[in-house]
Amino acid sequence: MKRERLTKWLTSNGYLHSPIIKDAFVHINRADFVGDEHKDESRENLPVSIGFGKVVPQPSTTAFILELAEPKPGEKILHVGAGSGWITALLARIVCGKKDADTPSGKVMAIESNEELSNTATKNLEKYNFISNGIADVICGNEKGGFKNHAPYDKIISSVSFKEIPSEWKDEVRIGGRIIIPVGERIIVLDKTSSDSFSRKQYFGFDLVSGE
Repeated sequence: MKRERLTKWLTSNGYLHSPIIKDAFVHINRADFVGDEHKDESRENLPVSIGFGKVVPQPSTTAFILELAEPKPGEKILHVGAGSGWITALLARIVCGKKDADTPSGKVMAIESNEELSNTATKNLEKYNFISNGIADVICGNEKGGFKNHAPYDKIISSVSFKEIPSEWKDEVRIGGRIIIPVGERIIVLDKTSSDSFSRKQYFGFDLVSGE
């Protein structure tokens, strides 16, 4: 399945709605973020191993999370669990607001706990000039602690599951911002309504890789 066909499949099955997210799925090639032995798998609606017990998440799950997050051009986003960089690249395509990604208007900070994967993500993102153009950066560090240096963020989006919502993230998202986090087999959406208050929604039936 070519990525254009995968995008059409995700759309026809109700996973993709937003034109700007569809654009990212079409223009960011998932095959650029997996090993040569997994190129064919990357074009299917399947999670793909990237080693170290981690995967590039299933496209349908990724689409669902991004639709919940509602990323927009110009936003500053923290992506937790960069892996090999695919979701970071999708977000970078969206926040830069430019189809050729030459002029950044937003920023994606990605954090990855595994040093080798963080290096791989950086190399993969540079295939699209997202690093050199200042649209994305990858930090190797404690995913649970977030990355306060660039806070507050408009969105914090996690690709890995935690047992509970890290308190640090609640401090690092701006008022009016949003946190998307898998907790167990749920995806939880928190909207920050004041300095210490959040509204909450949750969606069941997911199984993502566990974080720290």
